[in-house]
Amino acid sequence: QVQLVESGGGLVQAGGSLRLSCAASGIIFSTRGMQWYRQAPGKQRELVATIGVSGGSTNYADFVKGRFTISRDNAKNTVYLQMNSLKPEDTAVYYCKIFTMGYWGQGTQVTVSS
Repeated sequence: QVQLVESGGGLVQAGGSLRLSCAASGIIFSTRGMQWYRQAPGKQRELVATIGVSGGSTNYADFVKGRFTISRDNAKNTVYLQMNSLKPEDTAVYYCKIFTMGYWGQGTQVTVSS
């Protein structure tokens, strides 16, 4: 059974940082690309970042480039999202997803106050 569990969200002031984690189980984690998405209230879910199987390949949405960093630890079956210089518009529920597979975690809420 595939399971993704996100954690690390919270309330932070603008300019602050958070580190999200997503622990995966039920898959051979080291063979799967991983992604982070987010969904703000009243908006569609949008792709934030993608990482390849070894971590050497990453891709970011323009609105987080230079501020967010995606990384992974295959020994821990975990993907991370380091978020720096947070803005109020980054407020959303953040989800991790297995690349090309339709499994989602429950999400973790990130709220950035101005």
